[in-house]
Amino acid sequence: MKSHVTFSKQQRHGIFLLITIIVILQSIYFYLHSTNTDVHTNEKELLAFEKEVDSLRELEIAQRIPKIYPVNPNYITDYRGALFGMSTEEIDRLLAFRNQGEWINSVKQFQTVTRISDSLLETIQPYLKFPEWVNSKPRYRSFNNNQPKTWAQKIDLNKATAEQLQQVNGIGKVLSNRIVKFRNAFIGGFIADVQLHDVYGLTPETIDKIMEQFTVKTPKDIIKINLNTAEVDQLVTIQHIDYELAHQIVQQRKLREGFKTIEELKKVKGFPADKIEIIQLYLQID
Repeated sequence: MKSHVTFSKQQRHGIFLLITIIVILQSIYFYLHSTNTDVHTNEKELLAFEKEVDSLRELEIAQRIPKIYPVNPNYITDYRGALFGMSTEEIDRLLAFRNQGEWINSVKQFQTVTRISDSLLETIQPYLKFPEWVNSKPRYRSFNNNQPKTWAQKIDLNKATAEQLQQVNGIGKVLSNRIVKFRNAFIGGFIADVQLHDVYGLTPETIDKIMEQFTVKTPKDIIKINLNTAEVDQLVTIQHIDYELAHQIVQQRKLREGFKTIEELKKVKGFPADKIEIIQLYLQID
């Protein structure tokens, strides 16, 4: 053990020197560390940063709040009514009124039906938007009856105005103008009612409502194309048929040695079967 704990004079000097160096280095470290603890901040920059953080937080909170958009009061749902601050009873009164087939045509009538307070009405009134026909004359109330119209009583779809089309439940200014624009894109107008299915945004239910009041009485004159002799350049003039489909039709016709019925087009590769009623308006088989 003596050999391990006994040091020579030279070794003791070395150990002492090493301890001295360690103490000096530790002292320097603590001194530097203590002098760097005082952090100088720019008060103006800190204040600007805090304001920016607060504004971003407020923006995030505002974005989380559901946005309220203008709505026709006749179509207020439970969710929209809750956003307006309406109670369940007030919303139920509105829905019950509408289920009777009645329409709300003024802000005053809306309050009478729902029995909302004056303060709530003042809050939500800017978001109540009635269709243009409510304040215009004449008002076409005949569209609300349940009696089916005869062909003679219906309005010619090729001559109907956007304002007349807006009398159909579900047709607003945008859709009515879109129907008229689509119709006028064809020289002579529509060939048949079925072409309404090509108007973007019209659901089958809405189209049925239109056809209860309108029909094509003056169809566009066309010369039908013979499906069994038509060339590619003729076929591509038909709606929904492009060059690739036209080539497929011609190839299929050769394989079949002619089509027997127009319905056989559904078996052509890539043929839009849901558009066959429109396509067959332009075709015939001799």
